[in-house]
Amino acid sequence: MARERIELTGADITTLAVDAIVNAANNSLLGGGGVDGAIHRAAGPGLLEECRSLGGCPTGEARLTRGHNLPAQFVIHTVGPVWQGGGKGEAELLAGCYRSCFAILREQQLRSVAFPAVSTGVYGYPKEEAARIAVQEAQKALAGNERLARVLFVCFNSATRAAYEKALAQN
Repeated sequence: MARERIELTGADITTLAVDAIVNAANNSLLGGGGVDGAIHRAAGPGLLEECRSLGGCPTGEARLTRGHNLPAQFVIHTVGPVWQGGGKGEAELLAGCYRSCFAILREQQLRSVAFPAVSTGVYGYPKEEAARIAVQEAQKALAGNERLARVLFVCFNSATRAAYEKALAQN
């Protein structure tokens, strides 16, 4: 069952020994604040060099790089939407982030992934709505990908964890 392959953790995403971690990146993919900056710092300068070669990433899509100095073999960079009140296609763009990440996981035949709460930091996406979308997209992807054994949602704080717990309980 898909639900049994979803876990919540409060761990530092840069320390997780999973096949891939997801980076909540900006369109340039060249680093920034929050989880993006933490991943770039932990991965080392090779990640920035590889990201430069990608030419950026549109909102709602994802790009793959190696993990460099991280325990994770790969980093999947996805660009979530900035919250503008919910009427500017934010939900579809955020769902697109997850679908793009899960497509890469499937293409690469990866078995484990850790996601941050994409768009809920400085991009201002409401945590409960973002968690609902994340959990729904994870369940859809897990239903169609038996190889994917483990999806971790990294909860930065108690409010984020509560949002994911609620989303899991409702799905």
